[in-house]
Amino acid sequence: MRVSVIGCGHLGAPHAAAMAELGHEVIGVELHPETCEILQSGRGAFYEKGLDDLLAKHVPTGRLRFTTDLAEAADFADLHFIAVGTPLRPDGNGYDTSQITAAVRDLAPLLKRPATVVGKSTVTVGTVARLQAILAEHAPDGVDLVWNPEFLREGHAVADTLRPDRIVAGLTSPAAEKAVREVYAPILERGDAELIITDPATAEVLKSAANAYLATKISYINAMAEICEITGADVATVAHGIGIDHRIGHAGMRPGIGYGGGCLPKDVAAFTHRVGELGATGATALLTAVEEINHGRRDAALALVEHAHQGPLDTATIAVLGASFKAGTSDVRSSPALRLAGLLHDAAARTVIHDPEAVPAARRLHPEYTYADTLGDALTGADLVVLATEWPHYTKDPALPATAAGLVRRPVLVDIRTAADPADWTRAGWTVHQLGRPAHHPTA
Repeated sequence: MRVSVIGCGHLGAPHAAAMAELGHEVIGVELHPETCEILQSGRGAFYEKGLDDLLAKHVPTGRLRFTTDLAEAADFADLHFIAVGTPLRPDGNGYDTSQITAAVRDLAPLLKRPATVVGKSTVTVGTVARLQAILAEHAPDGVDLVWNPEFLREGHAVADTLRPDRIVAGLTSPAAEKAVREVYAPILERGDAELIITDPATAEVLKSAANAYLATKISYINAMAEICEITGADVATVAHGIGIDHRIGHAGMRPGIGYGGGCLPKDVAAFTHRVGELGATGATALLTAVEEINHGRRDAALALVEHAHQGPLDTATIAVLGASFKAGTSDVRSSPALRLAGLLHDAAARTVIHDPEAVPAARRLHPEYTYADTLGDALTGADLVVLATEWPHYTKDPALPATAAGLVRRPVLVDIRTAADPADWTRAGWTVHQLGRPAHHPTA
């Protein structure tokens, strides 16, 4: 198929690359000229695992190209994915849908033949109906709107697009269903992804409900970590025992500093606000508690750092390993790691931040913080090391504990992701602190 992807950020760029990998001819529309130029050169404007490989593979062949001209895409494609941002409004009450409304309003009069418009962005109930009205007024007959929410994990966006576990399509016409089945045919033919055909309102709620549940699961195990800290229990064992129940599962049951990124924080906040507007008081109370637990984890992490240092933080040099909100991406939006680094900075600690991919993005967002270009530079002379993002560079390198012990002033690790194996570090002489677990001390 001839496909356009309108908006080539953290959602759109991986989606465009994956559509090319599936065999479609793809044009990506990115209104920021510098970003468009980078993408057209065959590389990503940010780090996302696997993205650069697909761009380098398909841009030189012409199967995938990028433009700032929406009219060019309207003329070229028969199916248009809308993947622009829907950030929270400044007041925190619901999404700012101005970008998606503008994209549909600008695209509609440029369409000269029947086409399918497929929304990927996350929205709340009622948005699709408003967009359908725009298309009905400004687009020609035969233009259908489908809502096809994404369920991607940043750091795995390319893989999750190519091998999703489900494809949800909220639509109202047989022609729209036919287009969805055609564009996703290479995936559906494998038989390992379920296609859920529903109405637009159900698709809207399904996406919000999925993210809210993920956030609830993360906040739940962090609430259990707080109980374990009070009682002296070990939350890692608690999480393992709970996760054995197949109705619950182990995924998402690792305690830490809480969820972040460009999806869960804003999606839960917007969903909470919307269900409150609709009068669902029980759901509102539950989701509000999820948010409050998540927000409290940064204070819990700061308290653990203070406990581990056993002295005023203004005397400490602290290496913070990780700036992105999770491993596999350079995205620093709502990053728990950077939030903690900010609290340490405010406490007058000498804080040095390292990340294998996200330092440029973090430096743009917080130029007032101190960054290290190499892991060794971050570790040298540190009184305490904070593992803030679960990059394999920090958790899977068997030589790192011993190497790092030779660089730091004091071998003390605060793992706020519960991502490191304490045994690897204690054998190298480290004391390891993790949220919700007793401290692990050096072994002989």
